[in-house]
Amino acid sequence: METPVKRVLYHHRTQGKAVEGVHIRGVTDALRAEGVTVDIISVPGADPYSSPKAMSPTRQARPWMGVINKLPEPLFELVEVLYNLVAGWRLLAYLRQHRDLAFIYERYSLFMFLPTWLARMRGMPMILEVNDSATVERVRPLFFKRLAMAIERWTFRNADGLVFVSGVFRDRALAAHPGMAPAIVTPNAANIDKFTFTQAQRDDARRRYGLEGHVVCGYLGAFVPWHAIDRFVYQIADRLQQEPHLKLLLVGDGSTYPALHAFVEDRGLSERVVLTGRVSHDEVPGLLAAMDMAVLPSAGDYTSPVKLFEFMACGVPPVAPDFEPIREVLDEGRTGWMFPAGDMEAAVASVLKYSRDAESLQRIGANARAYITQHRQWRNNILQLIDFHRAIGRGTSAQTDTRTA
Repeated sequence: METPVKRVLYHHRTQGKAVEGVHIRGVTDALRAEGVTVDIISVPGADPYSSPKAMSPTRQARPWMGVINKLPEPLFELVEVLYNLVAGWRLLAYLRQHRDLAFIYERYSLFMFLPTWLARMRGMPMILEVNDSATVERVRPLFFKRLAMAIERWTFRNADGLVFVSGVFRDRALAAHPGMAPAIVTPNAANIDKFTFTQAQRDDARRRYGLEGHVVCGYLGAFVPWHAIDRFVYQIADRLQQEPHLKLLLVGDGSTYPALHAFVEDRGLSERVVLTGRVSHDEVPGLLAAMDMAVLPSAGDYTSPVKLFEFMACGVPPVAPDFEPIREVLDEGRTGWMFPAGDMEAAVASVLKYSRDAESLQRIGANARAYITQHRQWRNNILQLIDFHRAIGRGTSAQTDTRTA
């Protein structure tokens, strides 16, 4: 496919680490592989290619970011509003230097509007990637919610295009902001070449963590309340004694990690529940290689969990909650299994059931990897983005999604 763009600016206000960094690098690397020059403007000190790559949602990329995050909510949100001045000044300087820019691709942040206004004033296409919104329940409840909604409504209407990670998220935004810009749905992705391992690598990882001779159910990601890996372990703990074939390999850290670690130690489960703690993202494929299946106990009801795609890319069949965004990409009984969202006993029952079925684990894992290979690599996402940009330029309808099973 001939690439219709030569240069893209990726603008974001995140810390550029953990899952955020994975997403940003995935899109950026895929664009660059297609011959597109991609420049990145980020919060000073938060370049996703230089910030810490460790999978820790609780450790700030820079000390001053931790200070800001501890501000009372009203002050924190005022800082977010004021950051428009920083972003606007840096974007204006960039636009003056680069005349060959095809479009700006911005990871949308609450209270951010000046880049969209500047792009509009300069006649530069602006496409917003929407991962957050004033319309959804957030970890930090909004103090200036009416202001956030007003800014978001204006921004969504004045951008040239919007990219949502799930259909339900797009529909929720459309209901709150009628008349918003054309939108597409692009779930997250994973690159097969980064999640391919040899039998020797699998054997080494299993030997290193004492997993040989067992079926291994893994988890990868943040240990935070909304992912509920702690609740899953508490629920399955009493069942492990009756399931000697099964071990858990849990990768990552976060706010619920210390209590979970103490629970595992107190119950004498450290041989059955292996906690790796924080690891670099480069170590992830090797740890996934040790898994036979994976569990995602919970997720946001509008989000597209990156870890789900990484499990599938590695041929590790997932057990996940049946939230709509997960139903959009997971084919029950073919590329994974789902349980009723919020039902932790059902999650445990599913893990125990399928852990006893070696043939299904191999078959579903192979199907999952094939699905990622064909439909959900980062290249698929950016080819859709390039087509979207071209459709916007023609003024044609671009209200599409990518639900493919």
